[in-house]
Amino acid sequence: MAANQDNTRPQNTRAIMGFLQAHAPFSSMDEDHLAHFAEHATLRFYADGDVVLSPDDGIVRKFYVVKQGRIRGERLNEKAEKTETTFEISLGECFPLAAIIGERPTRTLHRAAGDTFCLSIEQDAFITLFSESESFRDFCLRGVSSLLDQVNQRIQSGAMASMGSSISLSTPLERYALRNPIVCSPDLSVRKAVARMHENGVGSIIITDDSRHPTGIFTLRDLRTMIAENAGSLDTPVRQFMTKDPCYLPAQADAFDAAMLMAEHHFAHICVVDEEKKLIGMVSERDLFSLQRVDLVNLARTIGTATHLRTLVSLRSDVSRLVDAMLAHGADSGQVVKIITTLNDVTVRRVLELNIKRNDPGIPFTWLTFGSEGRQEQTLLTDQDNGILFQTPEHLTEDQVREKLLPFARTVNDELAECGFTLCKGNIMASNPKLCLSVREWDDWFIRFIDASTPQNLVYSSIFLDMRSVFGPTDSLHELLERVLTRIRKNDLFQKMLAGNAFQRKPPLTMFRNFRYVSDGKKHSLDLKRQGLAPFVESVRVFALANGVESANTLERMNELVQKGVFDAKDANAWKDAYSLIQAIRMRSHQEMLNKGQELTNYIDPDDLNPLDKRILRESFRQAQRLQQKLEITYQL
Repeated sequence: MAANQDNTRPQNTRAIMGFLQAHAPFSSMDEDHLAHFAEHATLRFYADGDVVLSPDDGIVRKFYVVKQGRIRGERLNEKAEKTETTFEISLGECFPLAAIIGERPTRTLHRAAGDTFCLSIEQDAFITLFSESESFRDFCLRGVSSLLDQVNQRIQSGAMASMGSSISLSTPLERYALRNPIVCSPDLSVRKAVARMHENGVGSIIITDDSRHPTGIFTLRDLRTMIAENAGSLDTPVRQFMTKDPCYLPAQADAFDAAMLMAEHHFAHICVVDEEKKLIGMVSERDLFSLQRVDLVNLARTIGTATHLRTLVSLRSDVSRLVDAMLAHGADSGQVVKIITTLNDVTVRRVLELNIKRNDPGIPFTWLTFGSEGRQEQTLLTDQDNGILFQTPEHLTEDQVREKLLPFARTVNDELAECGFTLCKGNIMASNPKLCLSVREWDDWFIRFIDASTPQNLVYSSIFLDMRSVFGPTDSLHELLERVLTRIRKNDLFQKMLAGNAFQRKPPLTMFRNFRYVSDGKKHSLDLKRQGLAPFVESVRVFALANGVESANTLERMNELVQKGVFDAKDANAWKDAYSLIQAIRMRSHQEMLNKGQELTNYIDPDDLNPLDKRILRESFRQAQRLQQKLEITYQL
């Protein structure tokens, strides 16, 4: 029947349909939808240099497909006072996805690069295809989901619609159906507080002051603990058993912020407040995850309360399943790496707590993490980069403290390896005496590190200058980092050496914009960590350290550099989008390897990607080149 119908269509329509079927997403679309495109399409010729689409044209009203030739994207670099090519679009590729979905002007001038033919359809025809063709809609959404913040909410809604829910991790807390929270004064008895909870069918009650500021929370869990420990009478004022200073978030925060706070601290409830920090609502773990069908908080709590190492080892597979579910629920790559890092942090803390309970070294210490863990950018493939910072007690020497801490650290490193955090081949671990240091020793180490810009120190810079704590007191570390940043800001030579080292991390593109594959035996492969992410991470680190940005996370560093006026906001958005795309493809690749029972690596064959992902990956590497150009100009490399 389809063949007979096809024979009735005009030859020109059939020819356009035949062309489209060779390219994504048209290759997976129904014939009726292809025919709709072909019947509404116009073919137009553009000579070399002709402008096809410009920001000055206003809101985009047409959707284009390159039939022959190429389209070059151009944008003015105001500081350099010159026009730069930001991307190229070739045969069978579409444009401008983001602008037509966002119903806004394009931000880039599209110019023909050589003689070019383009098919185009009007906005009405595009909307019809978008609403009626699931494969076309998925293509459009997936293509912009990791590139454009402006349509993130729309994309999240599209992802959730297929799962029967209208709430996503990006939903602001104010959009939840927040019931009027049940509150009481601090002087109310426990008996009456519990009765009020029972009458309202809730598991918690918020204690507020006269201005309705939350001062405490009392839950059924607190009641069970009180009774089990025989801690007091039910007629005791609730203030004696409440959890003081409950965590709260503003109404504009999103579900992801609430989930991460719950996971980090093992809370089941978060207060929601207005601009004056007055209580307006309550979000519970059940509110979030009955909608998501994914219980991040419960998994974090299970890890954080595990009583045996074998339990922690068995829970690692649950982390992988959670990542799968979060990706399916529309979580972006930045959210997913924070989820993984948070769960990894909870695991590390629990291993430390279990070892302290079993064999306390008797010395307070701070457990440090470096590298990707320090940046909160871990994926499922991770090794250990950690160290210890301690204050030396008056009655002990630094070496005596190390004698107590190093055997403890070795056990922790080995047990973390059992949990899936592989031992560092370079011995960047807390059990290494060179990385178990007092505050004074770390300070001296960084002085030598910055003053002597040796090749080895430049290698170390990619590890030790991305540092944070996951366990123990933080004041000494904060003071140490402030001194390190001050020294780097004053040391122009060290900054230039760092910049030169970062500049060597070339994105994998040739002069003709083809992929440059790794040369270490993996044929036809790209290393998404070393070739894709590292050029962003290392370039951004240089600018961050030079400008006193203490945050270690790459995306947070870019945001702060925009606030300081170091980065142009539009450039930073493009760099963040490109970085996030590479990270998303890397995570998806890891999930596929796990599903196939393969060993996790950072290698991908770009031919395994669909045409859209391949195109955007290429343009993401192009953005890394642009970032390195800024580094080159700033430091005159």
